[in-house]
Amino acid sequence: MLVALVDTLKQLRYQIAHLEDDTLATEYPELNQFIKTIFLDVPQVKTDLKFLYLFLYVYGRKSEATYSRFRNEIERFYLWSWCIQHKSIFDLRRDDIEAYVEFVMEPLGSWSSDSVQWRYKDKEGQRIFNKNWRPFMVKKSAISQQTISSMFTALNVFYKFAILEEKTFANYVPVVKKNSPFLIVQSQINQPDTLSDIQWEYVFGVTKDVCATEPDFERNLFTLACLKGLYLRISELSERPQWSPVMSHFWQDNDGFWFLRVMGKGNKLRDVTLSDDFTHYLKRYRIYRGLPSLPTADEPFPIIHKIRGQGGMEVRQIRRLVKQSFDLAEHSLRKDGFIDDAEQLSCATAHWLRHTGATHDAQTRPLKHLSEDLGHAKLATTDQIYIQTNVKDRAKSGINRKI
Repeated sequence: MLVALVDTLKQLRYQIAHLEDDTLATEYPELNQFIKTIFLDVPQVKTDLKFLYLFLYVYGRKSEATYSRFRNEIERFYLWSWCIQHKSIFDLRRDDIEAYVEFVMEPLGSWSSDSVQWRYKDKEGQRIFNKNWRPFMVKKSAISQQTISSMFTALNVFYKFAILEEKTFANYVPVVKKNSPFLIVQSQINQPDTLSDIQWEYVFGVTKDVCATEPDFERNLFTLACLKGLYLRISELSERPQWSPVMSHFWQDNDGFWFLRVMGKGNKLRDVTLSDDFTHYLKRYRIYRGLPSLPTADEPFPIIHKIRGQGGMEVRQIRRLVKQSFDLAEHSLRKDGFIDDAEQLSCATAHWLRHTGATHDAQTRPLKHLSEDLGHAKLATTDQIYIQTNVKDRAKSGINRKI
């Protein structure tokens, strides 16, 4: 049976501190037994695992999302190295990395699950492993280029770190990536995933209608307004170990303009401008919560509040709010005969709202202003995703060609 090697970010420090003593063995019985079994084939198993924990601590402690991404990618790589190749992670060579890439493209059925599963839960002082957990998710379609690229990125970062720490002196990932038959070098036009006008109209409109009978849906409505109207990522609205979004992060300058201070990728703070339309929904949401219509400088209240319990909502909980509104809109679209729009909406994620807002506003806002509100480090990133100046100029220059 495969066992998850890594717990939550919160538990990681504990796993690092107690890997060498009996405390970890007592608290993680299934993991302890798994390590003992692997040791029979791979005597370096504990050394390997200790380095995995160190890598995740160094690269993952800034962001829960970064931690999860690296954890998932490198953990499955470790499990494959031990259970399939029966080698230490530092004994793998170029042909092993190539074999791993092929395995990722078509993992064993016993390594895959058809749903996201939790890893460990507390029970009487122990962290009990979920036997339904698997390293991979069952894919209904071909693995995306983004997924393959993310795998190569994670492996490359891991081996670069291993070289710096003098755990190995070779990194075969770049040469495997360069010659991989599975990775396509892309030069086509990429359009961001966005909601159509009618999809957004239904998502926002149906949620607003539900508020009349279920006032708690005001929270859904305001979340949608933040994600689309302020181009926010869900992580920028959510409770995190190093950042708690609160109402005092809304602030007004001396000229009367309103901003929201958020912590974005790489723990970078930025101030996002508020439109008059957004301010209307901010006031509406605050009145629903029994607060004055506009925030003050010392308000400790979470921006997206929990109805039960204290504090702000986490990423998964905010995703659930968005999914609620998407599901209601999808049902209404089907009912009204917009089947294609409903089908597409069923595949949408919360991140589409950021793309939708930015794509729409790219037609009227200066590129620099849009880029700063989005939190992009480079103007070229904003242009490439939302404006695509060169593509449009190329299309205009080519439209009158004769055959």
